Amino acid sequence: MKITVSRQECQQKLADIQSVVEKKSTMPVLSHFLLVAGKNSSSITATDLETAIREPLAAEADAEGKLCIPARKLFEIVREIDGDITIESEDSQWIRVKAGQTSFRLACLPSEDYPAWPDLGEAEQIEVPAAKLSEMIDKSVYAAGESDTRYTLNGILFHIIPAEGKLTLVGTDGHRMAVISKSIEDVKGEEKKLIVQRKAAAELRKFLPSEGSVKLSLGKNHILFSVGGMEFLTRLIEGAYPNYSQVIPASSDKKATIDREQFAKSLKRVSIMSRERSNAVRLDAEKGMLTLSSSNPDLGEARDEVPADYDGEPVTIGFNAKYLIDALVAMESFTDGGGEEGKGKVIFEFQDPLSPTLLKTMGGDDYRCVVMPMRI
Repeated sequence: MKITVSRQECQQKLADIQSVVEKKSTMPVLSHFLLVAGKNSSSITATDLETAIREPLAAEADAEGKLCIPARKLFEIVREIDGDITIESEDSQWIRVKAGQTSFRLACLPSEDYPAWPDLGEAEQIEVPAAKLSEMIDKSVYAAGESDTRYTLNGILFHIIPAEGKLTLVGTDGHRMAVISKSIEDVKGEEKKLIVQRKAAAELRKFLPSEGSVKLSLGKNHILFSVGGMEFLTRLIEGAYPNYSQVIPASSDKKATIDREQFAKSLKRVSIMSRERSNAVRLDAEKGMLTLSSSNPDLGEARDEVPADYDGEPVTIGFNAKYLIDALVAMESFTDGGGEEGKGKVIFEFQDPLSPTLLKTMGGDDYRCVVMPMRI
């Protein structure tokens, strides 16, 4: 079998799969990708057994066949050569890669050893604008856990509510939570809660275009995202996700309306002097003002003030500054609601020094962030 492909096409498709290909796996076949060549169409597939990507490859083939090729090594070769690339199989163990006067002989594995593409069975399908899904992942993935022993927290909850025509994405690591909801059209069937791995969600976001839509196929154990000719499949995390609606605090009379950018900059300044591990910042709320402070016995202390629309009782709360900063950064594109008066503002709701605190934007509840205080 012999196929010809442009260097640009080959390099782009190989770059797409590098983060999925296993580099230190005990299964050598997972460091390879599967090239399926045909006279009418060709494709490449990569998997780490949890996530799989299949993309079309614009190539000319003289016969149908499959090759299992080392992904990283071919990517390195393609980056260094010039001109169109020819890949020719010598037998089941070797291929010849040529470009101009340059030639490589590369060892392969039998294509029949490559893991099969999972079967979704009878999967329900919904369609979501790609830009909308990209934004929802971006605003929730940062709050999801990483290597948490509570395994379900290492993913993002996709909560599909057909009765309300709504899709909600939730990320939490037990210390903070981000909840974003958007309306979706033509969604039918039963309410579903699916937990998508954090790594897979972050990887999927790279492939989502600014226009068009993405089709979600909802299987029992997997979810498939189809956009353009690309298919992105990932295994779902099993288990029960925390009831996020119970975590969101009820409305409080202690509300401060603050300029988002000013608040974020003040937190960044004051946190310079906080202990590196805890990143603790003290927040004192009083009429018309939030006072932020931090101290470190070995370094010194910092203090800053931010004007706030607040007329509640004085209250003192401690926070991990990073959690508040992450939420405020994620809210940047949501702070144009609430009319001209509310532009660039966020609402900070707190109750007592140990109860969850709510951050939300002016003009709607589409995006809410919950941050747990810390003892100071």
